[in-house]
Amino acid sequence: MINDLWYKNAVIYCLSVETFMDANGDGIGDFQGLMRRLDYLAGLGITAIWLMPFQASPGKDDGYDISDYYNVDPRYGTLGDFVEFTHGAKQRGIRVLIDLVVNHTSDQHPWFQEARRDPASRYRDWYVWSEQKPENADQGMVFPGVQKSTWTYDEAAKAYYFHRFYDCQPDLNTANPHVQAEILKIMGFWIQLGVSGFRMDAVPFIIAKKGADVKKPAEQFDMLRTFREFLQWRQGDSIILAEANVLPETDLDYFGEDGDRMQMMFNFQVNQALFYAFATTDTGPLVKAMEKTRARPQTAQWGLFLRNHDELDLGRLSEKQRQAVFAAFGPDKSMQLYDRGIRRRLAPMLKDSAPHIRMAYSLMFSLPGTPVIRYGDEIAMGDDLSLPERNCARTPMQWSREPNAGFTKHDKPVLPVIAKGPYGYQHVNVAAQRRDPQSMLNWTERLIRMRKEAPEIGWGDFTCLDAGDPGVLAIRYDWRNNAVLIVHNLHSKPVEVEIDPDIGEQGHLLIDIADGDNSEADDRGRHCLLLEPYAYRWFRVGGLDYLLRRTEI
Repeated sequence: MINDLWYKNAVIYCLSVETFMDANGDGIGDFQGLMRRLDYLAGLGITAIWLMPFQASPGKDDGYDISDYYNVDPRYGTLGDFVEFTHGAKQRGIRVLIDLVVNHTSDQHPWFQEARRDPASRYRDWYVWSEQKPENADQGMVFPGVQKSTWTYDEAAKAYYFHRFYDCQPDLNTANPHVQAEILKIMGFWIQLGVSGFRMDAVPFIIAKKGADVKKPAEQFDMLRTFREFLQWRQGDSIILAEANVLPETDLDYFGEDGDRMQMMFNFQVNQALFYAFATTDTGPLVKAMEKTRARPQTAQWGLFLRNHDELDLGRLSEKQRQAVFAAFGPDKSMQLYDRGIRRRLAPMLKDSAPHIRMAYSLMFSLPGTPVIRYGDEIAMGDDLSLPERNCARTPMQWSREPNAGFTKHDKPVLPVIAKGPYGYQHVNVAAQRRDPQSMLNWTERLIRMRKEAPEIGWGDFTCLDAGDPGVLAIRYDWRNNAVLIVHNLHSKPVEVEIDPDIGEQGHLLIDIADGDNSEADDRGRHCLLLEPYAYRWFRVGGLDYLLRRTEI
């Protein structure tokens, strides 16, 4: 089977089964509830669903502490329910990606339990041990301020075990060939049940060498090629979307210079520069981030996002830039997390300004790569800062004005539904927005349709044009003799800019594919655009000949 690169022009929707829809009334979302909402997702226009962890787990880290890789957590249903879901998604033309969490397991996993009890067990070397506590045990924590060490003593094993994350999540010794073989087995199992790929969690930690004697971990990039080759052999169009918050100079190490490693990676560099641009109306660092992450193989693709299930990580910004973003979007300490990020959803960060929110999503959808949105983004859901750490932005989906937002009939949902303030489910819900033509929900559906009709963004080359104002971003995409030009005003005030599409005679007419307000060039070949506060304009570049060709098609 040949990989058709479907992910180049996809729109990915991330959700947690636990908080999306409860069908059996126990307060916890489940696959049967998700099945009931597949038509809603199909109507929205998304082309792929990314599921956060749903395998069996003690639930100490929102499912990222897995105790059985080959089963569905019974709270969410059965393997049969999962297969019914993937089949239903396929019927609607929607692919399914699932989280692959193989840097660590739960400490309740049978592998770890046997490893700690028996030094001669085959699983002993599946984990990373040390008889003495390493000197650097207080360094390299993923959750500083919450996590105190990366090495914890186990009484049964009479040794320290390594854990890059919480102490309930011992790291797997991924350099062990038996562990690598098990990872392939896990991927093959879920591919057989209907998934089209994986969002691989914490990739730099998976491929890093681990051990008490390791001072500076070196990455084992050949491991990524092994994963890629296995997937291509099992199902040619399956992919891995890597979570790898790394510097641009190492991007090709993850993609592979020949495109033989990861098909997709999240672009954290652009994400952080994007929020700096929102905070300061200075797109200069954003343009630099786009240029730095430009080089990648033709088969590779960036995943783009605004907010996800974690905090907004600002660790790659300078201290001055980070403080500017904190001041604009998370000034209170309760809004910040791990000394590096903001734990809010986008709508409250942007003070519930509909023009600002829509401009932000329009901009994200128009950046080089594939857009990834999170459940609730389409209705501008808020957050609950009274909940600990990342849970504040993981509250249940708000479907209606019914009790508990129509998420569950149980009086105690798995996480509290937002019930007070402007983001309470009485004011922000799917049912109300479906009836409002001007709602965020209906606007998002139109945005998704617009993005799918502009494949140049996913496939083409981009050029950032000079708009004469650092608060205005103008990007032109070229692909197969077609071009689109997309302009965003990050200012809270109207601005007038002049832009040269720099594409010759074809650029004389810009056809607005967002609201139909076209633009014709002046005698100098430049377009004068009056942009309202937070305005966005999506243009297809071409004159009469182009319009005739499109009509003939």
